[in-house]
Amino acid sequence: MNPIKTKNGTYDFLNYGVSLHPFKKDNMSFLKEIQRRRTFGIISHPDAGKTTLTEKLLLFGGAIQEAGAVKSNKIKKGATSDFMEIERQRGISVATSVLAFEYKGIKINILDTPGHKDFAEDTYRTLTAVDSVIVVIDVAKGVEEQTEKLVEVCRMRNIPMIVFINKLDREGKDAFDLLDEVEQKLGLTVCPLSFPIGMGYDFKGIYNIWENNINLFSGDGRKNIEETIEISDLQSEELVKLIGNNPANILRENLELVEGIYPQFDKQAYLKGNLQPIFFGSALNNFGVRELLDCFIEIAPKPRPKQSEERLINPDEKSFSGFVFKIHANMDPNHRDRLAFVKIVSGKFERNKPYLHVRNNKKMKFSSPNAFFAEKKEIVDVSYPGDIVGLHDTGNFKIGDTLTEGEAINYRGIPSFSPEHFRYINNADPLKSKQLYKGIDQLMDEGVAQLFTLQLNGRKVIGTVGALQYEVIQYRLEHEYGAKCSYENLNVHKACWIEAEDEKSEEYQDFLRVKQRFLAKDKQNQLVFLADSPFSLQMTQQKYPSIKFHFTSEFK
Repeated sequence: MNPIKTKNGTYDFLNYGVSLHPFKKDNMSFLKEIQRRRTFGIISHPDAGKTTLTEKLLLFGGAIQEAGAVKSNKIKKGATSDFMEIERQRGISVATSVLAFEYKGIKINILDTPGHKDFAEDTYRTLTAVDSVIVVIDVAKGVEEQTEKLVEVCRMRNIPMIVFINKLDREGKDAFDLLDEVEQKLGLTVCPLSFPIGMGYDFKGIYNIWENNINLFSGDGRKNIEETIEISDLQSEELVKLIGNNPANILRENLELVEGIYPQFDKQAYLKGNLQPIFFGSALNNFGVRELLDCFIEIAPKPRPKQSEERLINPDEKSFSGFVFKIHANMDPNHRDRLAFVKIVSGKFERNKPYLHVRNNKKMKFSSPNAFFAEKKEIVDVSYPGDIVGLHDTGNFKIGDTLTEGEAINYRGIPSFSPEHFRYINNADPLKSKQLYKGIDQLMDEGVAQLFTLQLNGRKVIGTVGALQYEVIQYRLEHEYGAKCSYENLNVHKACWIEAEDEKSEEYQDFLRVKQRFLAKDKQNQLVFLADSPFSLQMTQQKYPSIKFHFTSEFK
């Protein structure tokens, strides 16, 4: 076991018979736990194979025995990470799943995000909780719109990215054309660490540049690990015997081009978000996934420091801190439970220990913190930086809340964005109004959509990023809360959060009076202006220059 350099000196985990002070031993094991964690998100456009890749990673980790292993209520097999009923029916991921497994002594936490653009906000929030990202691209479709948006968020935050080009067993774009597309459309500096031998019908396998070996493709997705053959000399006759003369010549030319055109892999450049390794494979056939995973655990970042409003927090600090990046109601509809997902940033999170809920300024204990495997949960006694824990919540948490051992710090960067669709929500069953309002309240806390209450008449307006969310809300209200709702269209262009220099000024009071029918309060009681057109918004901004109109809720 390699010794780790700590602030107190270098220790070796008792491998050499050195006697350590108990505190130092505890400190050693704490640092070791941090070192062996990798927390990442998988992002892509819908249908690029993201959820399939997640499952194959779990197969390698021994976390599941077969793909689509979760069966629920005798429904047809659904992907392990798609645990909401509506996801199984529609074949899309609408909520971020948290999955954890061990591989070669490394504890891996995967956040499988929705690919559908209507659920982009959930993905943006999830990206605040990851240390790195794997981007999945379909070999036939190349870089698609949703991928561009998500990669832009990663680039803004300098999140290290690995790109996995998927579905190599199908006919698709030329490998070099795809690499150019990734560079141009996503603005990335690519570095291929594997390269395909043929494609579609002619697909023979992959040359692993990272490990200098060839992985031959048999097309049998049931095999856990394909046949891997070491090739140290590309000019050898062995290569011709394996793949044939013509493919061998093409591979040699391609690898020469790769070496000439693309930069060599530099781990520091990757960790800073300046260089993106590329892998090729077929997740459905479980091909090229092991190569990706083996490289990932070697190069991907360990838990990283996180900026709070007050200071930079390092993972190896002794005091616990973490933040809520997701809330999910009714993970188990039989128990009406609500879970707050907390990313641990520093220190150890311990069961039954009191922690400070910074926003509410009150101490809370958690008797059954959960670790996740899709919808399966298990109670954990101790969790470390990089881990995600689920805390049972009775309505205390909202997205962005911070928990600490006592220090008043606030993690930033989980805003609400201005929605793109707005509808009135009406109660379709007057006998179930209590259930309806409880359901809306909890679903909005999850961040599924945003709730605005009009100042003029108290009517409730739901704002969403995409129209499909209305269907999800309707479905979940009926199946999880026993309530029915209907919608009415509302002509709103943008929701703007209002910030006034002086709330007693004549200008601000005039704004409140003239625009009262367009004003609402959000769930946090912040004032929001619902502009009905771009022109109306522009005119209002010009008329009231001392008032600021923000397109995200996080401006203070």
